[in-house]
Amino acid sequence: MIEVERVMTLDHPLPDVVGFLADFANAELWDPGTITCDRIGTGGPAVGAEWHNVSEFRGRRTELRYRLDRFDADHLTFVGHNKTATSTDDMRFGERDGRTRLTYRARVEFHGVARLATPLLKREFERLGDEVCVRLPQAVDRALRVPPSGGGHPQ
Repeated sequence: MIEVERVMTLDHPLPDVVGFLADFANAELWDPGTITCDRIGTGGPAVGAEWHNVSEFRGRRTELRYRLDRFDADHLTFVGHNKTATSTDDMRFGERDGRTRLTYRARVEFHGVARLATPLLKREFERLGDEVCVRLPQAVDRALRVPPSGGGHPQ
């Protein structure tokens, strides 16, 4: 199993950050490996909601079906499966002075013969974790940016 953890501080209130990240389709905006991530079914994010995720890793495309397994005010857990791997994205949140501290933990467990590659892939997952630290705050900032008053025209 490979596990990568990163801690980020986001300049937005906790409920807004959790609301954005609870919709796993937004992984297209912050996860460097995700190409597409589409909601399966209808309705908003809730425990049991599922997404079809297409990612690219080391030049190869892979598809996973993700499920929102935990949805608390300060904790989200998504679990993705395919025949080769189980991937877990665990996000824990805390708030202080209107800012959100996010502890993001990604865990990948390979199955079958793919398990043999686990030690060789650790460095690549660490690199992806570093990219998430850059892209996720940028995606949250773009999504939660409050438009300027006065219609957005310079004064």
